Amino acid sequence: MKFVHISDVYLGAEPDKGKEWSESRAKELYETFDRVIQLCIDEKINLLMIAGNLFVRQPSLEDLQALDEKLQKLQGTRTVILGGYRDYIDAGCAMQSFKFTSKTVVLPSGRTANAYLKGINTCVTGYSYDRPEIHEDVIDEISPGREGAVNILLACGGDSKHMPFDRKAIARKGFDYVALGGSRKPMHILKNRMAYSGSPEPIMPSDTGKHGIIMGEIVDGKTTINWTPFSKRSYVTFNIDVSYNVSGEQLSDAIVDRVRKLGFDNIYTISYTGLVDSKLTIDLKRIKDRYNIYDIIDNTVPASDLENVEAEHTGDLAGAFCRANRELPDISDEVKEKMTMYGLEAMARTGER
Repeated sequence: MKFVHISDVYLGAEPDKGKEWSESRAKELYETFDRVIQLCIDEKINLLMIAGNLFVRQPSLEDLQALDEKLQKLQGTRTVILGGYRDYIDAGCAMQSFKFTSKTVVLPSGRTANAYLKGINTCVTGYSYDRPEIHEDVIDEISPGREGAVNILLACGGDSKHMPFDRKAIARKGFDYVALGGSRKPMHILKNRMAYSGSPEPIMPSDTGKHGIIMGEIVDGKTTINWTPFSKRSYVTFNIDVSYNVSGEQLSDAIVDRVRKLGFDNIYTISYTGLVDSKLTIDLKRIKDRYNIYDIIDNTVPASDLENVEAEHTGDLAGAFCRANRELPDISDEVKEKMTMYGLEAMARTGER
């Protein structure tokens, strides 16, 4: 039995709202979901599992009609959807009463439920959210739903507000696979047995690193899974050291060179650090206009006039460091100045302030 496990797709989200690329990113979330469907067709996948938060909020009737139309393409694939803490299923919501015409099962909310798929002798068990937060450890109480079948647990959460659970206890339950959602970052918890797929596409700048989906297969009671990169873009953070008289133009050239190497489609948060001349002028407007730059952060420390540095940084590490050095007894002013300059340079390189 071949399966695909995804979660936290966040359809309907507007990543980086207000940025020039935000509208494109919103469309790309749907396009990536469409690519998942096409992958299921191409790879003859038996089961598509969505472990919560398919939508960024409770879907409307129109959302579900569009989803059903997409899933109708999966003639050879069964789909099981778990309601997450974002697209939870409560009384009166569209998901509660919607009837899918595709081969799709939505696990009911507020209780443990089983979906037995006779054609592939697989039982998917889970507990859909009926509200945004469930503090009880309901997942720990779930056991495999059908003897003699492939048993899979579909669960969303793991933190104190979203169905906390004991991973070791779940591992002892005997599920053939535990498909987890509720984390935008992928995590392999137990080799070939328990994993968070993470979001197929990153949603915000903190979602650095690769994003994708899990493909797996269960044959004769043995499960193997492979996490597969799938996102169109990545959020990337990098730093450039501008110490030693680096000019604004040189900084721009260094940023362009790094972006060319890492990819033009990515979305960047860039910081520049170093101990610099207070007269240094850096204009990065042309960089922001040409590339997907979420933010550029100036973490430099001016090298001249240490008294001004202390005054300008009264509430942070740089100011405290200057003050502590100034108050050191039995050390010449010249040595104190060198100690302070070297320390500020080290802070500037790491971005500490």
